[in-house]
Amino acid sequence: MTIRVLLADDQTLVRAAFAMLVESAPDMEVVGQADTGRTAVALARTERADLVVMDIRMPDLDGIEATRLLAADEDLAGVKVLMLTTYDTDEHVVEALRAGASGFLVKDTRPADLLDAIRTVAAGEALLSPGPTARLIARVLRAPDAPALAAGGGPEGLTDRERQVLALVARGLNNTEVADALGLSPLTAKTHVSRIMGKLGARDRAQLVIVAYESGLVAPGG
Repeated sequence: MTIRVLLADDQTLVRAAFAMLVESAPDMEVVGQADTGRTAVALARTERADLVVMDIRMPDLDGIEATRLLAADEDLAGVKVLMLTTYDTDEHVVEALRAGASGFLVKDTRPADLLDAIRTVAAGEALLSPGPTARLIARVLRAPDAPALAAGGGPEGLTDRERQVLALVARGLNNTEVADALGLSPLTAKTHVSRIMGKLGARDRAQLVIVAYESGLVAPGG
């Protein structure tokens, strides 16, 4: 199946470079390009995009607000957002994940890694650049007014096995890696992840990561 990709970045040259890269992949096609967040939201709807590669900083409507609008629109529930940031210390990344992004990468990521990231996020997995994740989560945990993310409560309502699975997901493991770590089948691991998301009210794995850190189940840098 071909992944329909929308590119949102206010820099024309960046969009052109990403477009060439995405079009070079046999399983992807660029269905639109946007230079503002507002345009990205409109194109996601009209072009039936599967995934938006979204820059955080854009005029008119930034990537975070655009992501929030996409996540709130039931007609766009299946659209995934892969957020791009210029620096791995960007303080807005956690906010982007809260808004509904399924992952983020820094802009100097290798081309092959960007294509792999698009495939990962399109498949429903969370994708977090491993380096800055702990620092960003630690920062949001230190904020005294950080709101709770999920509506369904914390990990205390999970079974012991589900807490083990959640901890591994929070450390960036995919379903196959979770299964290997716990001696499960990949299908069983996937079922656990789906149940955890339902119990915690999380819309995707990226939000599970934040829930795990916010609750103290996983310690930043641990």
